[in-house]
Amino acid sequence: MSRYLITCCALALLNAFCSAQESSPKANASGREAKSEKNLAYGDHEREKLDLFLPPASAKPTPLVIWVHGGGWEAGSKEGNNPVNPLLKEGYAVACINYRYSKQAVFPAQIEDCKAAVRYLRGNATKFNLDKDHFGAIGASAGGHLVALLGTTGDVKELEGKVGKFPKESSRVQAVIDWFGPTDLEALTSPLLSNDNPISRLLGGSVKEKKDLARLANPISHITKDDAPFLILHGDQDPLVPVSQSELLYKALKRGGVPAELVVVPGVGHDARVLTPENSRKSKEFFDKYLKVSK
Repeated sequence: MSRYLITCCALALLNAFCSAQESSPKANASGREAKSEKNLAYGDHEREKLDLFLPPASAKPTPLVIWVHGGGWEAGSKEGNNPVNPLLKEGYAVACINYRYSKQAVFPAQIEDCKAAVRYLRGNATKFNLDKDHFGAIGASAGGHLVALLGTTGDVKELEGKVGKFPKESSRVQAVIDWFGPTDLEALTSPLLSNDNPISRLLGGSVKEKKDLARLANPISHITKDDAPFLILHGDQDPLVPVSQSELLYKALKRGGVPAELVVVPGVGHDARVLTPENSRKSKEFFDKYLKVSK
């Protein structure tokens, strides 16, 4: 994807939940500082690292939201603009993860890394006072694709991989916000399918050449009734990932009995404008509903 589109995805994060302008953790209203743990290694590869941001200490374990960056599976970084401060303000811990680029390893390396990061965080839940039963995930574009896979593949063995030291922990998440991520690579018709494109680099060949791998990479291939609830945001003028991709996912989730909401934003492309004030409110309420559950 172009640098412009990557920038747009990053800008979208700045509008999520509230108008935070910095990515470093801030003090909350009580004046207590949030804490951060940088470059925690969940695997052995240089890209298999995450940053963890923790709100001021709480008597109860804290629900966690995992941010997965976009960038066509070949660019982007956990250090970019992200929703850390807005989520910390709402009482969430936040993990921003890196994963292997497609030029370093083809699919399923990217989702294997995401799952390993989830398992690492769950395996260290006591250490970081995380509520291991309430993990959410959010991502845009390629990151939206990966969080959709996190939400629909649960403990699917084919995609678990062997990364990390917590193979017995679950890689499930309990809520997903997907911003205009690809969901069915076989049905995709866009510039992403031109010669030498991000999808062919992700798969190690064209969709036609790699049909089985493409199906494995499709979130809609794995939907079962125990999947995480979804909130999906997409502009109806998206030239890269057509809104039909989110419509396919939404319909498949509903058929499968999975709670899901699709918000189509009129006149908006593959960019930050999907994050309207109303959609920012919806996003907060969605995570609160599924992650802030009284025990």
